[in-house]
Amino acid sequence: MSEKTCAVPPAFSAHHVVSGEAYQALYQQALADPDGFWVSQARRLLTWYQPPTKGFSGSLRDGNIRWFEDGTLNASFNCLDRHVAAGHGDEVAIIWEPNDPKDAPRRLTYLQLLDRVERAANVLKALGVGKGDRVCIYLQMIPELAIAMLACARIGAIHSVVFGAFSASALRDRINDCGAKVLITQDAGWRGNKSVTMKQSADAACAETPSIEHVLVVKHTGADVPMQPERDLSWEGLLAAASATCPPEPMDAEQPLFILYTSGSTGKPKGVVHTTGGYLTYAAYTHELVFDYRPGEVFWCTADCGWITGHSYVVYGPLANRATVLMYEGVPSYPDFGRFWQIVAKHRVNIFYTAPTALRALRAKGDAFVIGHDRSTLRILGTVGEPIKAPEWEWYRAVVGEGRCPIVDTWWQTETGGILISPLPGATPTKPGSATFPLPGVRAVVLDEAGNELGDPKATGLLAIAASWPGMLRDIWGDRARFLQTYLQPFPGYYLTGDGCRRDPDGYYWITGRVDDIMIVSGHNIGTAEVEGAIGAHPAVAEAAVVGIADDITGQAICAFVILKAGHEGSPGLADEINQLVRKIIGPHANLKQIRFTPALPKTRSGKIMRRLLRDVAEGRELGDVTTLEDPAAVAALIEAVRV
Repeated sequence: MSEKTCAVPPAFSAHHVVSGEAYQALYQQALADPDGFWVSQARRLLTWYQPPTKGFSGSLRDGNIRWFEDGTLNASFNCLDRHVAAGHGDEVAIIWEPNDPKDAPRRLTYLQLLDRVERAANVLKALGVGKGDRVCIYLQMIPELAIAMLACARIGAIHSVVFGAFSASALRDRINDCGAKVLITQDAGWRGNKSVTMKQSADAACAETPSIEHVLVVKHTGADVPMQPERDLSWEGLLAAASATCPPEPMDAEQPLFILYTSGSTGKPKGVVHTTGGYLTYAAYTHELVFDYRPGEVFWCTADCGWITGHSYVVYGPLANRATVLMYEGVPSYPDFGRFWQIVAKHRVNIFYTAPTALRALRAKGDAFVIGHDRSTLRILGTVGEPIKAPEWEWYRAVVGEGRCPIVDTWWQTETGGILISPLPGATPTKPGSATFPLPGVRAVVLDEAGNELGDPKATGLLAIAASWPGMLRDIWGDRARFLQTYLQPFPGYYLTGDGCRRDPDGYYWITGRVDDIMIVSGHNIGTAEVEGAIGAHPAVAEAAVVGIADDITGQAICAFVILKAGHEGSPGLADEINQLVRKIIGPHANLKQIRFTPALPKTRSGKIMRRLLRDVAEGRELGDVTTLEDPAAVAALIEAVRV
């Protein structure tokens, strides 16, 4: 093979969900009869009121995408009721580990979780929430987050989870876009040694959200927060008084389950819509397949439910598969950099799924924080959010996994609903940094810039998917044209991922990063236009352009080139003001690592900023052709700005 290859660990050659031979058979089965394959998976993995007989209906060309359209089911029922009915109610569904290790963890069995979800569902119904209504959830990683999601699913309401570190303005914009009737938040939260003022941000957002009728407030830290009469209500008080019986609402497979916002290159976040039957089938399928999951194991995905990874691999996929899920409130560095591994030992974690950003930060602190904790229960290690580089991959395998745990380096997106390209631990020899091969049922291809498929095993170009899959997004909320223009119209008949990739001579896929104006910082998708708009809100700024640059810890970091208005001069103080404004408007994850004041930006004659040149300048590379620039001399000014 063309790259260093790591064989499947011996332990997996005899004990696995899918072996190498079975993988090939499964892949060929899905290729030969995709409808039959997916209908069989849907009926095997889920319990349906009306089992589907149809697989895919519609076309990638017109965007009319439907899966299992003659089936009806309920996501909450599939994650809870059926397990309880089968006699598994006393099994642990969620282990919640608090931010501070001195505080006691919480454990909820499937029966206890069902009780709370039914009560929460009845509370929402009493507030006038019904099928198709939107509920915004603005919570930290506490059990009430999963309870709220499943309560919405139970009654057919569409939930929209907003990341708990987002600013009030970001929360406001998402609420207004989806028209949510109810907001669920908490008094305050913790991130390491910092308090997060959740209710304060929620109040600021709700001052400009006319659709919100009620705010449910979870008492988590006990912080004293103002409660607006009639609008603000106690989560605990209402749940305690609510009935513990709420029959699940039968849902057509194509009815929406949730909206999740992801950054877009135009500056306005995109409300990605996922539906009930296809999404839940795909989340359960990929969770079982990629993580070789067996009931009884402790599965820990470190992602927040404010992102798609938390939706698919903290809540819906694992709970549909009757997993024991670990939820962690805190950060990997508090109270020290051994916190992840202390939790692994404490709760006997079997499968661990995290981001390369976290691994880079932990690796930099040395091995002592890892080897001081028992990791003998770990069986599989996973990564998500961005490509993992070889040094972190090797460290993860050798130190964290003690050389015996296979690594599943997964590639997927908010829009895909679940993992599309990944090794299977019992089937796939891995290469450090490669996502390896598409899963059975996924037709990945490499396109050139004209949209032609590159058929040779070795190819470099645009990553696209040549056929629909059940977990695929169905729309952008309220913006059908944007959905079509972004994903399906650039190359009719293909879903365009927006990522570049190379395929090596052995057919392994290597993701090379975004080819549009999206930056991936610590696994968070951040649109360049969104950040540029926030910088432009400062009264001293005339124009700004931002790019993602390589960073050893966060994968990419944000570098801003800023033109100031007449009468203003660049200074460290002004740079800090601009950075703090961006963090306030978007959130602390949008931190500007570099701010370079410059008199000009490189633009084409049509006025488009050439971000390729900005990245080259910021990272000190030789510049390519600049003849298409309106003012080639602008590059010299940029280079001088970087030197300052």
